[in-house]
Amino acid sequence: MGYSDQQDEPQSKLAMSIDRHVGQRIRDLRTMKGLSQQQLARLIGVTYQQAHKYERGLNRISAGRLFHIAQALFVQPSWFFEGLAEHDESHDMSPRQRLCLEMARNFSLIKDEKQQEALNQMARSLVTHLDSEQAS
Repeated sequence: MGYSDQQDEPQSKLAMSIDRHVGQRIRDLRTMKGLSQQQLARLIGVTYQQAHKYERGLNRISAGRLFHIAQALFVQPSWFFEGLAEHDESHDMSPRQRLCLEMARNFSLIKDEKQQEALNQMARSLVTHLDSEQAS
């Protein structure tokens, strides 16, 4: 005989929460790397609809598929589980986090290394300038 419905329910909610967390991490990384859902789907050999369902946490991702996604996005599979312990189901990405993600994505799309370095130097200069103002 199996577990009672009461015992299954919390486990099911936990599994759904983990699926959503992993899906969100896939979406964030895909966005940061400047890939569309269609491009990711092609890289991992699934349809666009399936990639979309993975990112929304609607379909569970097998261990083998998650490994393949990690390879396609150049991270370790464990990366998708980082922050899970602190994960709050109601927590959405803050506007600042979204801005940082968008900046990283845009930076990665700059092909000219000299332009990337110039932008990096500008950011360093702004941080140094702000640090000196706060110290005053």
